[in-house]
Amino acid sequence: MGIIYPHSAINYSKQPFKKSFCPIVERLVCSLLMGGRNTGKKTKAISIVENAFLIINMVTKLNPIYVLLKAILNIAPLEDAITLGGKGTTRRESVDISPYKRVSQSIYLISIGTKKNAFKNTKSISECLADEIINAFKNSTNSYSINKKNEIERIGKASR
Repeated sequence: MGIIYPHSAINYSKQPFKKSFCPIVERLVCSLLMGGRNTGKKTKAISIVENAFLIINMVTKLNPIYVLLKAILNIAPLEDAITLGGKGTTRRESVDISPYKRVSQSIYLISIGTKKNAFKNTKSISECLADEIINAFKNSTNSYSINKKNEIERIGKASR
């Protein structure tokens, strides 16, 4: 029996909203590739996610994909603020976020929080990714992504 890797080799950027058909684990792997020195190292990103899933399974005794999906649901912000106006006067308006953007923003916040926690830290990036996902799963304020979600929603609420 073979191992299934999160690498479908399909271009999801040719049509609008086609990215929603991409598996969620592959989207997490590809979001870890962002940044100049990390581009193109997909096998490295796959091994990071695999090790993080092993850590999540050992810590929570739950399916790591279930933990990831619950974490994405907890991170997803409900409302945001946009800037309206022309040259001189600008004002912020509160808007609801589409489900497509909520998922994309959640995955982005997980990867950015992981990179910020792993920078100049003795813990490996796999451990930092596992910690970020577990903290987001528990809705803990130790998670970078939960704090950013609260900040985004607070700005959206203030601009109603």
